[in-house]
Amino acid sequence: MIKENFNAIKEEVTDDVNIIVVTKYHTVQETLEAYSAGVRDFGENRIEGFLEKRKALPEDANVHFIGTLQSRKVKDIASSMTHLHSLDRESVAKKIEQYADDEVKCFVQVNVSEETSKHGLSADDVKPFLMKLAPYSKVKVIGLMTMAPLTEDETVLNGTFSRLKELRDALQKTYPEITELSMGMSNDYKIALDHGATHIRIGSKIMGSR
Repeated sequence: MIKENFNAIKEEVTDDVNIIVVTKYHTVQETLEAYSAGVRDFGENRIEGFLEKRKALPEDANVHFIGTLQSRKVKDIASSMTHLHSLDRESVAKKIEQYADDEVKCFVQVNVSEETSKHGLSADDVKPFLMKLAPYSKVKVIGLMTMAPLTEDETVLNGTFSRLKELRDALQKTYPEITELSMGMSNDYKIALDHGATHIRIGSKIMGSR
């Protein structure tokens, strides 16, 4: 079933869209089944789950950390993390610089919807934050990430994703290397794709419900 689900999503996206399969509620065995189905990008939001899946998966798999990362926990995963989707504090960047063996590709998390329950920077704070990151050679910001409100209101979803794209486009005048948009999950990825998502984070739609 995982293979069929993954192939169905692949048919809906262009080759330049990265499908990150979120395995946070699933076993190592199910994760390896996803790998056998052709998945190479996996998403985890807990340190324990990240380390468990990273150890079990072959080297050519990428395990993306997609949750909030506490600065004191960075050292646990810095040497094995290829992508971080939730960078919003300089303290985390400092720890990446200190503990990572190689560059970590980072997405700056933006709270576009301005929900108090969500992490991330306000749109106005992103550019000053990027300026603070300049000294950190191992922090490679490649894009922006946001989480849309949990709603079926397409007007709200369209507005959220379009604002992140507009922010990315504006930043590119100063930071041309910021090209990627991590946005869209199982319930709203099709709308995110309409607004240029380059990385979509899909859990239940591929792995099944938990």
